Amino acid sequence: MNKIVTVVFAVCLLWTIEGSVGREKTIGRQVKVLQINVWQGTTAVQDGFKGLVQIIEQTDPDIILLSETQGKNIDVVNKLVDTLQQLGKTYYGETNRSSAGLLSKYAVKNAQGCCASDTQGPMAKAYITIDGKTLAVYSAHLDYTHYECYLPRGYSGVNWKKIASPVGDADSVLTANRRSQRDESIAAFVQDAKAEIERGNLILLGGDFNEPSHLDWQADTKDLRDHNGLVINWDCSVMLTEIGMVDAYRQKFPDAVRYPGFTFPSANNAVPIHKLTWAPEADERERIDFIYYYPDVTWSLSDMSIVGPTGTIVRGKLQENNFADPFIVPTDIWPTDHKGNLATFVIY
Repeated sequence: MNKIVTVVFAVCLLWTIEGSVGREKTIGRQVKVLQINVWQGTTAVQDGFKGLVQIIEQTDPDIILLSETQGKNIDVVNKLVDTLQQLGKTYYGETNRSSAGLLSKYAVKNAQGCCASDTQGPMAKAYITIDGKTLAVYSAHLDYTHYECYLPRGYSGVNWKKIASPVGDADSVLTANRRSQRDESIAAFVQDAKAEIERGNLILLGGDFNEPSHLDWQADTKDLRDHNGLVINWDCSVMLTEIGMVDAYRQKFPDAVRYPGFTFPSANNAVPIHKLTWAPEADERERIDFIYYYPDVTWSLSDMSIVGPTGTIVRGKLQENNFADPFIVPTDIWPTDHKGNLATFVIY
């Protein structure tokens, strides 16, 4: 009898161990991705570089996607690598020597410029391998000119001055918007990403797009935030959606009314308000900074937060957040006029 009990106990214990091992395998590896515009290479904010290092220490990302890396007498990516190394954090960094760069705790391979248009500089692209999975990682800073989400708000997206009246026709807004090089850059990305998908690689894209998402300009928001009744299917987000790319923030928080996810303009107590707003008599709040990924059975999105001060600027005045967006609030100097994104993925 004792032998039978012993055998049964041993079998049950084996099942338990095997089940635990199986569950551990399905848990996967957590990978955190921080996307942030660093505003003239952190030079626009006093001690901005210190603030950037602090938010990296606070969030501890595995991959960092930087926009607006160019600044006077500063190489942000290499300076970050060196500074973080002194703090005991090893990152590998790459920049396209233009306005985008990336860092990773995992080795960066075959770094290159990618997806340039006639006048717009390239994205930074590199390959990162995590647990045998290859990620094609793209960091973007798209063309800031012809910022035409200002037109419905009564401002020019070219010289940022007030116009006679808000533009009330979506097609006219899109026609003006297409004079930028943003759609050309995303079209080039689409072609490059399709080739990576064919190779079986995971696709990660993040950056300052300088253009809203169509997901934020539909019927539910047409009478909010000075959209002036317009529904606009902004080109870049539509093009990405059409090839299956997923907007991480909107996947996690599909309600654009309760979770607007504004990333620009951001409050910043180290900078006068007049330097943070470009349309001081309008509600210019917008989500123009993004993390996108291509879905695959080998990874999933588990968490998403806005990173930065909770406040924003409305009609030239500071306004605290009164929405449901989740925030990671910096404990030190905020280095930019944008907010960032922190996405957490699980690779199986």
